Amino acid sequence: MAMPQNSTRENGFCFAQPLDFSCPSPHGGEAGRPLGAAVEGNGCSLPLSNGIAPSGAPSPSGSCAEPLCLPSPAQDETPLEEGIKYVSAEGEELACGWGGFTPGCLQLCNTSKGVLFFLCVASFLQGMTVNGFINTVITSIERRFDLRSYQSGLIASSYDIAACVCLTFVSYFGGNGHKPRWLGWGVLLMGLGSLLFALPQFTTGRYEARSAAQVGVCGGNQSLPCSQAASSLSGYRFVFMLGQFLHGMGATPLYTLGVTYLDENVKTNYSPVYIAVFYTAAILGPAAGYLVGGMFLNIYTEIGRETDMAPENTLWVGAWWIGFLGAGAASLLISIPILGYPQRLPGSQRYIVMRVSEAHQLKDGSHKKASDPDFGKTVKDLPRSVLLLLKNSTFIFLCLAGATEATLIAGMSTFGPKFLESQFSLSASEAATFFGYLVVPAGGGGTFLGGFLVNKFKLRCSGIIKLCLLCTVSSLLAIFIFFIHCPNMPMAGVTQMYDGSVLPGGHLNLTAACNAQCGCLQDTYSPVCGTDGIMYYSPCHAGCRSVSVNPRNGKKVYQECSCVDKALLPDSGKAEAGKCTSLCAKKPLLLCFMFVVILFTFLSSIPALTATLRCVSDRQRSFALGIQWIVVRTLGGIPGPIAFGSMIDKSCLLWQDQCGEQGSCYIYQNSAMSRYTLVAGLVYKVLGTTFFVVACLLYKPPPPESAPGSLDASENGTSDLQEHKPSLPAEEDI
Repeated sequence: MAMPQNSTRENGFCFAQPLDFSCPSPHGGEAGRPLGAAVEGNGCSLPLSNGIAPSGAPSPSGSCAEPLCLPSPAQDETPLEEGIKYVSAEGEELACGWGGFTPGCLQLCNTSKGVLFFLCVASFLQGMTVNGFINTVITSIERRFDLRSYQSGLIASSYDIAACVCLTFVSYFGGNGHKPRWLGWGVLLMGLGSLLFALPQFTTGRYEARSAAQVGVCGGNQSLPCSQAASSLSGYRFVFMLGQFLHGMGATPLYTLGVTYLDENVKTNYSPVYIAVFYTAAILGPAAGYLVGGMFLNIYTEIGRETDMAPENTLWVGAWWIGFLGAGAASLLISIPILGYPQRLPGSQRYIVMRVSEAHQLKDGSHKKASDPDFGKTVKDLPRSVLLLLKNSTFIFLCLAGATEATLIAGMSTFGPKFLESQFSLSASEAATFFGYLVVPAGGGGTFLGGFLVNKFKLRCSGIIKLCLLCTVSSLLAIFIFFIHCPNMPMAGVTQMYDGSVLPGGHLNLTAACNAQCGCLQDTYSPVCGTDGIMYYSPCHAGCRSVSVNPRNGKKVYQECSCVDKALLPDSGKAEAGKCTSLCAKKPLLLCFMFVVILFTFLSSIPALTATLRCVSDRQRSFALGIQWIVVRTLGGIPGPIAFGSMIDKSCLLWQDQCGEQGSCYIYQNSAMSRYTLVAGLVYKVLGTTFFVVACLLYKPPPPESAPGSLDASENGTSDLQEHKPSLPAEEDI
């Protein structure tokens, strides 16, 4: 089976003639076809035969003349490394360490599995911080620093803005440079961003929530100067944006250079599995962020200070900053071993020589330019590199499909917990934990399963795109679940009148005859749930005159509430602090189909990434991933949270009022939120399906004669490389 020539001189190989890897007999070249090609390395001509060098051929070391194929089938179990010695053309150091410090114990980690472990830890920390902690604490940050949803959406998008700024530079120069050093410094920068994100907690004053206990129940002292309620803390959003900017800069090498570094150092068929494990860690990171972040939100933000509020109170702000301190410190530590890895792992060159090209074939043949070993090493080649990718229609439509998926993923990951919080009347910590339970099996399992399916069925590029199309259509059908929604819990003066009638014109009316004498303030929001199953804006608005503590759960119970219907139960006329519990019967169905949407969305992620790597030439892989991430983030990651934030703001029923100024949203209209989510989901899923269909139709694989080797053969490292025929000139350029 013929294989393409390798002309990558930087790997120490330059095949002057076609190779035939038929194993010779132990006694010479007569029993099999001779391996007559020579390999140029460090200026020497190395024989690839039965180990006998031709006369006069210089050899840098005796080990260079080892046989490429084992002399007999009985020795097939011998590792390939013992039969081949690789010599780098640049004489580069392949040991793991820092400078001259390369202890032998570190070399145990100088393998593809060692690299995979540290990169998985880095991607786990990145996912836990950027897509976990930040999305979990977004509601708490809005309350603590008086932000609106579109402002918090801008904070989330700052990560993608930074990535777009850095991607071209990092992927182009890092792709031809020392990838582990770029990766290590990126992870270190990411850790600094996490520490900066937590900084506002230590530079602002203490959080002073205006709870009902401070202001008083009906008849109490309700006065509080506006100067104490007004706040200028919203300016801290720029600090959060800067922290996110550092996160984006640091993570840029991780998902471009990290992926190609793994792909270059493992067998072709194992590459999807390694990348799937890497991305699974990146998916499990957000899941852990939701779960751990939800636990931290049950701790009051001012640790060591007592408060009369419970986590169920909508004014409660949890310890949102703890996770960022831990993740920042861990990122600084994990960057150290990553910085110690060599530019290439020992023995990785054999995987490069066995690789079969599946690059999309351009009609004008310009894709052959990328096969030049000197291509892409200078800035002069940057415009040509961009032009080659832009002419690759399959690559372009895969990028557009990724952008549509990224829009939904970015929007739902940012505001998914808020969606659950509103639909099911949960606290912020409960919603974050719930969302984490969805993401762990659906997102993590779907990511790993996608890579497993590519490897299991040994799919080629066209088959991988068809798998992506199948997954997108499946998630498109499941997204119709957003036709249904859970109704809002009835709230007096917000969703209905105090007497149960419809609110005229949808305008708020928090004053009724039962609380007219209480002098309640609208900027004091502390919801309570009456024994009549109706929520009230505050104990004062419920007309409650006394308070006690429930010994069973520690919640405050307000009594003598004149607005609460007393005709239902003997123990009526009372209200308990916090929201009313939702008894929505559609909850299991909604969660089940949300699981399906998440599963199939992430199931296509690794196949789509693998298709991107295979539809471009080997030397453009890092740069292609960089360009793809620019497209995905510009069209998806950046506008996604901002668009979803603005959409969610439109469904707001009750805004925070700080002396006439609008703050964050207290209550959303569930039907409007579901409707907007459905429209957005349908639009982007239909676009994604269309782009995958076009990419599949336009893909033009290499001719059969230029890529006849099977992936199975390259996996065991003993595939036959038959002699190239002179009549097939296209082979020399692939």
